[in-house]
Amino acid sequence: MSPAARRPGGARRARPRKARGESRVGERFEVEVGPVGHGGFCVARHEGRAVFVRHALPGERVVVAVTEGTDGDRFWRADAVEVLSASEHRVPAPCPYAGPDACGGCDFQHVEVAHQRDLKATVVAEQLRRLAGLDVAVEVEAVPGDVGGLGWRTRQRYASLPDGGRAMRKHRSHELVAVDQCLLESPDPATHVVHGVAFAVADGGFWQVHPGAPETLVDAVLEALAPQPGESALDLYAGVGLFSRFLADRVGGTGRVAMVEGDTTASALSLDNVPGAEATAGDVARVLAESLAGHWDVVVLDPPREGAKRAVVEQVVARAPRAVAHVACDPAALARDVAIFAEHGYRLASLRAFDLFPMTHHVECVALLLPGDD
Repeated sequence: MSPAARRPGGARRARPRKARGESRVGERFEVEVGPVGHGGFCVARHEGRAVFVRHALPGERVVVAVTEGTDGDRFWRADAVEVLSASEHRVPAPCPYAGPDACGGCDFQHVEVAHQRDLKATVVAEQLRRLAGLDVAVEVEAVPGDVGGLGWRTRQRYASLPDGGRAMRKHRSHELVAVDQCLLESPDPATHVVHGVAFAVADGGFWQVHPGAPETLVDAVLEALAPQPGESALDLYAGVGLFSRFLADRVGGTGRVAMVEGDTTASALSLDNVPGAEATAGDVARVLAESLAGHWDVVVLDPPREGAKRAVVEQVVARAPRAVAHVACDPAALARDVAIFAEHGYRLASLRAFDLFPMTHHVECVALLLPGDD
């Protein structure tokens, strides 16, 4: 599975679709900006139609320019091109390439960093409420490793211009914007080292891009699961074995750790990174259907952006774990998975959220799921 599929950061592409009426692209009008939505925009309304507005903040009055939309669409997309009444949380974008009709890599450069986390918390809570029927208080935690929301991306890709210059893409577009440097780019490469343990990772292989992410997520997973000596641990979508390495330390020589990963190279490397563990390369749902049966005490789920989905969740609950740690980079996918767990008697016992992608709408969550109602 490609890194772009595993985690946020890959360029998004507008999906071609059949026109449903006269185009409204370029049309301008004033709107009162409503709540933040999932995807880096806020929701406004114009003549009864929802308008998804980028570069705005809740409560602002702005002039928008439509970027996608026809008369027959249920909603339009638009950029805020003039701010008539600004939020107290609005700040000048630190990057000269951020804003309407410019680089589409960031969503929240115009927002105070602390308030970006408030917006992300609102989105996580709203998705859990809407898709899983849960009212959960959410706090998005800052993670050491960036400087004011900048300088954290340890793996950065640029597009190339015909003259050899560097470029980034516009939002939902192939169109290029010439840039000198992305301010999110870290001055230092990823070290692939956590708690003094070095991990073998293939060139171009998946590794969290925020330098504070691996240690933060490992700590959160271990705190949630509290693995004990002699227990069995199942690590799904295991990558190169980040979580398994530390699960193995906790369950010890009398315990058992098994990893399942779709990428064959990462799966092979996980055996080097986690001596004594078992590793199976293949589709997680298929592998679980064919092997690794019986009871497992604890399970880690770290699926791609679309979530674990029903086939995997139902295989997990069939193994009756006492605790499941779900690591998720998409709150909607997490909420859908949580709802499936609930159908099978597993409740959301705790949730932590981390700001591993400052200046963007992305947020990482670690959810603890336990059997029973208490």
